[in-house]
Amino acid sequence: MIELLLIYLVLNCIAFLLMKVDKRRAIKNKWRISESTLWTISIVGGALGSWAGMNRFRHKTKHKTFQFGLPLLTLVQIGTIIYFTLV
Repeated sequence: MIELLLIYLVLNCIAFLLMKVDKRRAIKNKWRISESTLWTISIVGGALGSWAGMNRFRHKTKHKTFQFGLPLLTLVQIGTIIYFTLV
């Protein structure tokens, strides 16, 4: 179980950093990280990190899919972790 929580932590750190990098690239008009990549890392476990990065760096906050999808996905992931921790 500790290994899964460690993987969850690493995924969220990566997701947070991807939001930071993409925001910097957006400001500098450089090559961007695709939304599908941002969603993929979020779906496999990094939703909390993506959501935190979105709010911290004010990135993708006008996109309704990110604005509502990331909090919902975060709740689902945390609920799943709690369920499997207690069962």
